[in-house]
Amino acid sequence: MSQEIAVVGSPEFTTGFRLAGVRRFENVPDDDKGAELDDAVTDVLDDEGVGIVVMHDDDLEYLSRNVRQTVETSVEPVVVTIGSGTGGGGLREQIKRAIGIDLMEEDSE
Repeated sequence: MSQEIAVVGSPEFTTGFRLAGVRRFENVPDDDKGAELDDAVTDVLDDEGVGIVVMHDDDLEYLSRNVRQTVETSVEPVVVTIGSGTGGGGLREQIKRAIGIDLMEEDSE
């Protein structure tokens, strides 16, 4: 079974991914994130057709403790956060956690 990418966040955040062909998304306007983001993220995490969830790293602040912990420890689907605070090391660690190996590790030869 092929799994797809899902994007959760503000309409401004999800639009670029939608234009790139991502079909699974949850739009949560900035004004509603405190009330609706937990449910949107939970819906996507519970969808067996989703293999990767993309969120803006700033949106993690809006999640309840339980949902945030689920996001941070989820292996399938893997949650990738991008945005202003994500350096190369953060993305590297997320990919390593998702697949179990470090793709960017340099050969020691």
